[in-house]
Amino acid sequence: MRKEETKISCLTFQRQEAVIRNLTDKINAVKIAREKALFAEEIQKEVDVLLSCAGYKKESLDCKNCHFIANLRKKTTDIIINAEKLA
Repeated sequence: MRKEETKISCLTFQRQEAVIRNLTDKINAVKIAREKALFAEEIQKEVDVLLSCAGYKKESLDCKNCHFIANLRKKTTDIIINAEKLA
């Protein structure tokens, strides 16, 4: 269960967030490292959509929060992918 829902008022973020959460749930459900890495790679593609958003405004708090969350997810998926390579 999620403790707190993200409140970013951006249609792009909200669409990507739903996809990313679905993929995150899949990562959490599987036990095999390779399967986790495959879902992590999919998350990275979805995160790249957020990081390359044409509507990004550097002065917008929503945009700053979106990029912060996206960068955290990118780092997390990098760890999952690298862990699979070590397995």
